[in-house]
Amino acid sequence: MERTQPDPTDEALRRLIEQPSYGAQLLNFAARLLNMDATADMDDASLRRAMNIATDAVLKDLPEVVRDIALQRARSHMPPLTGITRGEAALRLRAAAGALG
Repeated sequence: MERTQPDPTDEALRRLIEQPSYGAQLLNFAARLLNMDATADMDDASLRRAMNIATDAVLKDLPEVVRDIALQRARSHMPPLTGITRGEAALRLRAAAGALG
């Protein structure tokens, strides 16, 4: 007999594999926050605030070791963000998230 519905386990695994990594999710979330005031100048305080909020939102329920690895991976892929607007920083963070996967 041929199945008409996908196997639930296969479907769950497919969705899990297609999700971005936690590090990429952090960068994408921070990019969304920065893009809310896209024309403002980028500064260290804005990046720190965006990353703190992203970390709280994305990683709050995960074990500490998973949070630490995700933060380390996200930071290792962060491009230079000085001398640009927050909108440009958001674009660069999204590109970094795509590279991180």
